[in-house]
Amino acid sequence: MTRPEDIYNDRLLALAASIPRTERLASPQATAKAHSKLCGSTVEIDLDMDGDVVTDYGQTVRACLLGQTAASIMGREIVGSTAAELRAVGAAMRAMLKQGGPPPGGRWADLALLESVRDYKARQPSTLLVFDAVEDAIAHIEEKRAMVAQRSA
Repeated sequence: MTRPEDIYNDRLLALAASIPRTERLASPQATAKAHSKLCGSTVEIDLDMDGDVVTDYGQTVRACLLGQTAASIMGREIVGSTAAELRAVGAAMRAMLKQGGPPPGGRWADLALLESVRDYKARQPSTLLVFDAVEDAIAHIEEKRAMVAQRSA
């Protein structure tokens, strides 16, 4: 079992200290907020998409080091990602933490730094907040588009 002090390392600390895209969007297509009742961490995000691709992103992160690290990686990689890719990354993170699955790969490989959180159920919700918020914002955008399409039909 991982010891608490083994969760934190220099790379994780560096990512948490340099969260990108902390400027909120002036007129986002969607805003979503995710909150952990367990620890009080909160992530609020703004999202713009062109079709299925993220074109802009902003976030406010009030979370522990683990939530900050996940938000830092998300902020670095999200623009240019598709809705399907983001859902897959979120699913991979949940599987990694809750079921012992492998970490996401490719440009999301830094998320493997959070793999040791699987041994600490109480820390998992904060780690997953940014994924929950992003998926919620995508769903809002898709719902709005569906309503517009339905009205036009």
